[in-house]
Amino acid sequence: MAVKIRLRRMGQKKAPFYRIIVADSRSPRDGRFIEEIGTYDPTTDPSTFKVNEELAKKWLANGAQPTDVVNKIFKLAGITK
Repeated sequence: MAVKIRLRRMGQKKAPFYRIIVADSRSPRDGRFIEEIGTYDPTTDPSTFKVNEELAKKWLANGAQPTDVVNKIFKLAGITK
């Protein structure tokens, strides 16, 4: 099972809010997920995010692959592989 760390879209139309989740790569974007590890809000200026560093490092150590956007968020939060 390939596991990815990616964004799940929440919020209203034209007002997105994202949750950073760990999910199977075959599940749909807003479908079933394994664990929620943070949030990301691009509508604020500047964009805000909150990441549980312990969970993120645990999943990265277990081989989960972050998407490009999540990887940028992790770099801003100071989380590396």
